[in-house]
Amino acid sequence: MCFSGFSELLRHYAASSPDAPALKIEADGAVKEIRYPALCAAVDTRAEALRRTGKTCLGVLCDGSFACVVEIFAAVQAGLQVVLLNENADAELIAAADIDLLWGDPELTEELSPALTDGVANGKGRLLFFTSGTTARRKAVMLTEQSLCASAYNGGALLPLDPADTLLCMLPLDHVFGFVCGLLWALSCGASVALGRGPRHYFDDCAFFRPTALSAVPLLLGFLLQKQLLGNTLRLVLIGAGDCPPQIPAALKAMGIRVSFGYGLTETSSGVALSLGEDPYAMTVCPDDRVTLAQDGEILLEAPTCVMQGYYKDPEATAAVLQNGVLATGDLGRFDADGLLHIIGRKKEILVLRDGTKIYLPDYEQRLADALQGLEFAAITVDGAPALVVRGEEAQRAALNAVLAPLMRALPIGQRLKDIYFVSDPLPRTATGKIKRWELQQKAVSL
Repeated sequence: MCFSGFSELLRHYAASSPDAPALKIEADGAVKEIRYPALCAAVDTRAEALRRTGKTCLGVLCDGSFACVVEIFAAVQAGLQVVLLNENADAELIAAADIDLLWGDPELTEELSPALTDGVANGKGRLLFFTSGTTARRKAVMLTEQSLCASAYNGGALLPLDPADTLLCMLPLDHVFGFVCGLLWALSCGASVALGRGPRHYFDDCAFFRPTALSAVPLLLGFLLQKQLLGNTLRLVLIGAGDCPPQIPAALKAMGIRVSFGYGLTETSSGVALSLGEDPYAMTVCPDDRVTLAQDGEILLEAPTCVMQGYYKDPEATAAVLQNGVLATGDLGRFDADGLLHIIGRKKEILVLRDGTKIYLPDYEQRLADALQGLEFAAITVDGAPALVVRGEEAQRAALNAVLAPLMRALPIGQRLKDIYFVSDPLPRTATGKIKRWELQQKAVSL
């Protein structure tokens, strides 16, 4: 069922399935079930308190807790604009989103409170998610409770959960993949969501909550598989928000777990397509979406129920990607003989890593160019980690590693180069001179 908003979703199941658990949390070392009527009551109470504040825009420093979920649903119900943030939020983000009220860690809210603004007019029903670029300017994407519920419906229509299922949410709620596929997907199906207890409990959350379904980024899945932490109750894993090496779905299938890979963007309220068959990279487009390919292979999307309203207070950036209801995704794709969508690369100057982090290539490659002094090269991803393709000889490896070592030490661990690949021919380029990164990635895998 497609719901028009969070309140309709919660009230529907509170009336039709009053004894069904909506959320599962830890309380005094045991699993506590929060049933739909109790969740509704908590949201109603908090919504009334938020109305009395007279504030218009709430920034939620998401910690994944029960109180956090209630705060988000209640703020939308109270008519506030809601901005989803994490612990790395700074004064610039607070001001950019017109936040006049903060919820979350008391020390952090106190630290950020001087940046609070006078609020915003006409923000009712709007939720802002910041894009996850690391070196490019982050943009606030305007979504709505309607678009997020529609996205959850699309996912559930292709990949339904049973009311008896428990989905373990280990993803950050300030990321649209975590919010939709870690929370709303299950709730829209009348299933339960077990709220993970954060990174410190990655080692024992599966054993504690005994989930039947899990949504996760490739980096987290790789860790859980390596440490053998998934448990024996899991029947379904949804992978998204990053490039996924084939070893991960293969390992899950060997355990008898169904694997689905999802493709989506913040700008589309998460999901666009899901894999349903044996090939995790061959995806069926969601029911409300229409995907076409531009002449250069770029994925163009029409999704009136799910696409963003635009970038907050940035009409120029919005117009650059969204025209006449068609979103230019910046991703390259192809359709196979069965009409299934395959992602083959990115037109955007961005690399997406296994943990969903994005590297803005103009800045990243400029720093590499300063060290490589005239060599022809390109940054790509291999198995979800950054790698370098250089036109040169293998004999240069030691010298290049020595030159790049200071730069690598200065970068976050996840952005450090995994490997260097050498090719003898000029790097493949388009007619306009842009590097064909997807071709280089295919070549690197075969080397």
